Amino acid sequence: MTDFPFLSVLTLLPLAGAISVACIPRARAELAKLVALGWSLVVLALSIVMWVAFTVDSQDRFQFHEKYAWIPSWNANFTFAADGIALVMLMLIAVLFPVVILASWHDVDQSRRSAPTYFALLLAFEFTMIGVFAAADIFLFYVFFEVMLIPMYFIIGSFGSGQKQYAAVKFFLYSLVGGLFMLAAMIGLWVIGGHTFDFAALVEAGKSFDQDTARWLFLGFFVAFAIKAPFFPFHTWLPDSGGAAPAGAAALLVGVMDKVGTFGILRYCLPLFPEASRWFAPAALVLAVVGIIYAALLAVGQNDLKRLVSYTSIAHFGFIGIGIFAFTTQGGTGSVLYMVNHGLATGLLFIVVGMFVARRGSSLVSDFGGAGKLVPGLAGVLFFAGLASLALPGTAPFVSEFLVLLGTFSTHKPYAVIATVGIVLAAAYVLWMIQRTTQGTLNPVLDEVPAMKKDLSLREKVVVAPLILLLLVLGFYPKPVTDVINPAVQATLQDVGTQDPTPTAVADGKAGR
Repeated sequence: MTDFPFLSVLTLLPLAGAISVACIPRARAELAKLVALGWSLVVLALSIVMWVAFTVDSQDRFQFHEKYAWIPSWNANFTFAADGIALVMLMLIAVLFPVVILASWHDVDQSRRSAPTYFALLLAFEFTMIGVFAAADIFLFYVFFEVMLIPMYFIIGSFGSGQKQYAAVKFFLYSLVGGLFMLAAMIGLWVIGGHTFDFAALVEAGKSFDQDTARWLFLGFFVAFAIKAPFFPFHTWLPDSGGAAPAGAAALLVGVMDKVGTFGILRYCLPLFPEASRWFAPAALVLAVVGIIYAALLAVGQNDLKRLVSYTSIAHFGFIGIGIFAFTTQGGTGSVLYMVNHGLATGLLFIVVGMFVARRGSSLVSDFGGAGKLVPGLAGVLFFAGLASLALPGTAPFVSEFLVLLGTFSTHKPYAVIATVGIVLAAAYVLWMIQRTTQGTLNPVLDEVPAMKKDLSLREKVVVAPLILLLLVLGFYPKPVTDVINPAVQATLQDVGTQDPTPTAVADGKAGR
């Protein structure tokens, strides 16, 4: 079964789906939704088969290799391959998209916008997301990295709310500037790396790069990925985009697309430029820790639910950053697991916030108050999503956050200690949001809003159920995922030239005291 071209088929399926949905007449909106959901479920089914076919204890880090000629004069090819890190991200994409499509069922006002266009854009976005994680040729990766901006730009700009045009342009420009940094670094890498874009060949060539040149090339890639993640101080586009995008699209924005940044650092920056990665690590750790505290403080002061969730994501990416640059197996595995768990938890939180906003017609916290008395089921899901987001023990984010802090503490104690302040602030902004939104005295205005008296529908229960289940299962038993991630993280650390610190033995005399 491993001879089957999983990655190319998986990449092309949503593209075919996007084309078929786009061809459906605007008047047949329900058909467009059903077709889009069907294509996303086919992608999910094939992803599950690929997960089963993946060999955890294989001697080869990358599996499902495919290579097709593309631009011979540049030595650029359609090369696909997946290691454990890419595999878990592909599974996250496959899980989130059908959930988001179902959650977005009534998000498009047919009198103003075309539902087939919206759902075709979602599938087109899935096509680019799968491609960027499956690519094993740096030029192919760059193409997907840039093309994925297009569907999200139109989703925000055409189907968003508030300052949607401003947010869409800001999102596009920030990402485009980051892409230009990567393009310059990629050209330099091609020149000094033997005129090839093949990832494996460039990793081998990188061992002999000039130190100063490698550091400049590392910086070009890092800036592009730091903007995409985003890391502080490149984060300002995310609250605007997350606040303006439809809730489902926002869930994909922070749950999937932003992971391209941290994935890119792990996949490209560290193995291609090992010495530069070690040299830049202290600065990256500082940026990550500052981002945790800064974003958490801003989240505490937000009155807009969608912007609040966006700021929480910036803080969470700080934790992923310290795990990556701690250069330990625990920290690296925790970071990748954090990427998955954050996608599930924040995706659920954004979707539930979207349900509240759709009912109330406002995303302002001050426009709610006591909503739990009218919609207790929905309020309960918001409470669970909030607790998962702040990494409550028993939920999946707790495992990843614990691994990140444990791995970081073993090599960089001050950064781990400062990062724990972010956990305290997370409790503050999440509980404040829940208390102001669903608890306390009922806001009399809510009684006058008919939609606020409708609790979770069957469709909404189907949307939230799989995410809640995954967050609980991975909270108690993350082993199937960590077993897939660990070998890829260890191979990455070997490329960087670092190893886990050796535990210090305690003398018998001291141990007895």
